[in-house]
Amino acid sequence: MKTVQEQIRIITKGVNTLVSEEELSAKLQKSIEENRPLTIKLGLDPSAPDIHLGHAVVLRKIKQMQDLGHRAVILIGDFTGKIGDPTGKSKGRVALTDEQVQENAKTYCEQIFKVLDKDKTEVRFNSEWLGELKFEEVLKLAATSTVARMMERDDFQKRFASNTPIGLHEFFYPLMQAYDSVNIKADIELGGTDQTFNILMGRTLQKTMGQEQQIAILMPILEGLDGVEKMSKSLGNYIGVSESAQVMFKKVMEVPDALILKYFELTTDMHPDEIDIIKERLEKGENPRDIKYHLAEIITGLYHTAEELEEAKNYYEAAFSKKAIPDHIPELVMEGERNTLQTIMPQLMKEKFVPSSNEFKRLLMQGGVQLNQIKVTSLEQEIGSGDVLKIGKKKFVRMK
Repeated sequence: MKTVQEQIRIITKGVNTLVSEEELSAKLQKSIEENRPLTIKLGLDPSAPDIHLGHAVVLRKIKQMQDLGHRAVILIGDFTGKIGDPTGKSKGRVALTDEQVQENAKTYCEQIFKVLDKDKTEVRFNSEWLGELKFEEVLKLAATSTVARMMERDDFQKRFASNTPIGLHEFFYPLMQAYDSVNIKADIELGGTDQTFNILMGRTLQKTMGQEQQIAILMPILEGLDGVEKMSKSLGNYIGVSESAQVMFKKVMEVPDALILKYFELTTDMHPDEIDIIKERLEKGENPRDIKYHLAEIITGLYHTAEELEEAKNYYEAAFSKKAIPDHIPELVMEGERNTLQTIMPQLMKEKFVPSSNEFKRLLMQGGVQLNQIKVTSLEQEIGSGDVLKIGKKKFVRMK
């Protein structure tokens, strides 16, 4: 294993909050002395199984710790998923069925191993122990906290102030998540900053039950391609880990320049020393596009083969880097989730990119329409965010 100081440097890269570095140092020292890997916990609520780079921020951090010799326990909340995490919700969630939970959990498992080392990862379901609790044990668990403590949660406060119902069962969610930490004897738990309350509850319950407290590592929220909002599939500003290499590479090249360093920190496994060099290059005025190109190579290479990466680079160079597309072109925000030339045609007419549907169809049939510099002839051609449409000889429009 690496030294305690080197491990802490790698572990804390990009971290928003660490509770606490002193405790982490002690755990790492003990780990080295006993030649025992630390147990890293990540709880997943199986209600939204499509993983994008925003979700993968915590997975990448776990992978970095696996590379340091530690082991991960991915906890699928099949039992807690029946309640639904109330974090950030203005109202209670509809409980998932057993079938929905199992299907979502299967999808999660398929995707997390695009990031994690399967040999150093154990997947557990918290129904193993939560489903076995007797009512007397549930009451003892409930007695470890207070209503006042639960009401410290921002979302509960807001719902209470607005007279929005709070189900009594929702108070059990953080308690059950904390009980998970007790059962697997977690040394470290990771999550986004929105999971602060739940993860700290795990520390409290472990202490109450006589265990050494887990370290809380809270990762920042990753902004999407718009540079403003949290990466989200519903907002269309996401980069999915299962997207093709061509799409992934193109999307990374759309990351705002102001977020280049943050993406290096949170979406790659690059060492902090190398990131310092990237920062210095940017400060000295190097073209951000060149550095972003390197970022696109790294991220795409993490999720695809070397051959797929090479094909993506060739495609990008052919479609976007030959100066055939002007630097500044108008943009069109697409309204649907899945779009084709047929579905965006009304918007193209509304924004005066084409005078009529008949004229657009005529240009299409005559080879006068290009998508990323490749001629297209079918209205069923799919089109996505970042694609550039050339209509006729001079009109360009970039899709958003």
